[in-house]
Amino acid sequence: MVVLAGPKVKPEEQAGEYRHIGVTRYGPALGAVIDGVDLSQDFDDEVIAEIRKALLENLVIFFRDQEMTPEQHLAFARRFGTLNQHDQVKGMEEYPDIIEVRKEADDERNFGGAWHGDVTYLEEPPLGSILYAKEVPPIGGDTLWSNCYLAFEQLSSGMREMLDGKMVIHTPALIYGVASRDWSKDSSMDSHPNETAHYETEHPLIRTHPETGRKCLYVSGAYTPRLKDMTEEESAPLLDFLMTHLTREPFTCRWRWQAGDVAFWDNRCTLHYALNDYSGYRRIMHRVTINGDRPY
Repeated sequence: MVVLAGPKVKPEEQAGEYRHIGVTRYGPALGAVIDGVDLSQDFDDEVIAEIRKALLENLVIFFRDQEMTPEQHLAFARRFGTLNQHDQVKGMEEYPDIIEVRKEADDERNFGGAWHGDVTYLEEPPLGSILYAKEVPPIGGDTLWSNCYLAFEQLSSGMREMLDGKMVIHTPALIYGVASRDWSKDSSMDSHPNETAHYETEHPLIRTHPETGRKCLYVSGAYTPRLKDMTEEESAPLLDFLMTHLTREPFTCRWRWQAGDVAFWDNRCTLHYALNDYSGYRRIMHRVTINGDRPY
């Protein structure tokens, strides 16, 4: 079932022990709401450690009613690692580490409007992203996340054995390459088809999370068009099956945004999907992405 609202659970049902923050599970598959945190403030190492713990346990965590300047947004993100500048989408003029995810009322296309992980085509894909809602439509514009651990664990033993050791080709070419759809034609995002997007990186189809040690599927929609040493046509049946499996409702949660909300997700073990169902309304988000390491 897709979760539309986070159920309140008893304290004993919360994962782990937390002394500095409140953590309330949001959905059965993944997600938690964090209370008692003002992200505009500087935190000591113990608070940051508990936020990281909540992220690792819940895969995506949400904060309500936040007010952050761009400097504060960046400062919070830097507590978890160095920051990534998107290689295909220009950041804000004054803050190049922040992408303004903007959709105007008359835009047709939205950014992130298909299941994917962020820039998985990099040699060292991101640890995660922190998305801050500045302006949201009165209806629509939800974001969904999926749990790639669960998707892997619920495959049959035979399928897991068959997938073990296989490599997947990741590339930005289909989204940003010379033959791709020009973002500037039907959206407010600053990106144009270009030749720099025509490179490929290979990552394991089953990756091991560097902090939890758990295994998960690592497939990323249009960023993963084929398996290594196979054609796209040969790869399609398996990759299509895996993407359908990864995004089954029992593995997902759905967040209904309010202005001031912040979502922080673990890009190493989740996929996400921004719904494009709010034609006639503006939606503005600020996204900061944290560098990760090479999948293994």
